[in-house]
Amino acid sequence: MSQIHTLEDLYKSRLNFVPENLKNDIGHFNVFRVEDFIGNSRKPIPYSRKDYYKISLVIGQNHYHYADKSVEVQQAGISFANPMIPYKLERIGEQQSGYFCVFTEAFLQQIPNIKEYPIFKLGSFPIYELEEGHIAEFRYIFEQMLTEINQDYTYKYDLLRALVQQLIHKAMRLKPNETVIALQNHSANTRITSLFVELLERQFPIESPSQTMKLRNPADFATYLSVHINHLNRALKTVTGKTTSQLIGERVLQEAKTLLKHTDWNIAEVGFSLGFDDPSHFTSFFRRATQTTPKVFRA
Repeated sequence: MSQIHTLEDLYKSRLNFVPENLKNDIGHFNVFRVEDFIGNSRKPIPYSRKDYYKISLVIGQNHYHYADKSVEVQQAGISFANPMIPYKLERIGEQQSGYFCVFTEAFLQQIPNIKEYPIFKLGSFPIYELEEGHIAEFRYIFEQMLTEINQDYTYKYDLLRALVQQLIHKAMRLKPNETVIALQNHSANTRITSLFVELLERQFPIESPSQTMKLRNPADFATYLSVHINHLNRALKTVTGKTTSQLIGERVLQEAKTLLKHTDWNIAEVGFSLGFDDPSHFTSFFRRATQTTPKVFRA
């Protein structure tokens, strides 16, 4: 798996310059047309974790690969990428067009309550396949962004944030997001669950064989959160319907599949990075969850 891909890398590799305001306090935002950006290249975007957010409207047939999943979009799709999930876009169809905008955490944080939206929850990478009418709606918003980004207007970034919000709300109306835990109230159980999920997700993605999970079992998480392990388990069971061990195991399995699919690390290295000192223990864990071995899954 490649190293984290930064906004500076994006500008240097594709546009041969780095904006002066890339790391200012208000946060960076920019918007592009897909066809201007990719030119005649059909090479897939490298599978990597990015350090920025990206919303893409891509018209054409594509494969989206993220975490351990792959999704094919036939006509057009809008996707919401965040720094927690490694991904790549593989272009299939000859005709490709559309738009994408990129922005930093600082830019996003100035939108009220944005982190409560399911579209940017930890572990989420929403992709929505679009019908013709929806394509026109999203295209109009991106065209507004392209117009505003070039204006000499003092509050243009506030306006651009409002347009980002329009993209988000229009997408969330298309279908329910079922990929993340719904954390919609402020009970103690929900707060503990939110903290647990954040701690779990912070350990991923694994980006080198020498990187290992620091929090690997329920007791580790309970100690870090300063709660009794039984209390943690009850809270997670109430909110998610799953035990602490199940949630950890599911996330470890997801990362295992990702590493087997997208790296050339040997089985022992994959297992070690996920907290298995003995390769046979990793193989047993993987077989129980998938009814196959890591070697067969990779093949």
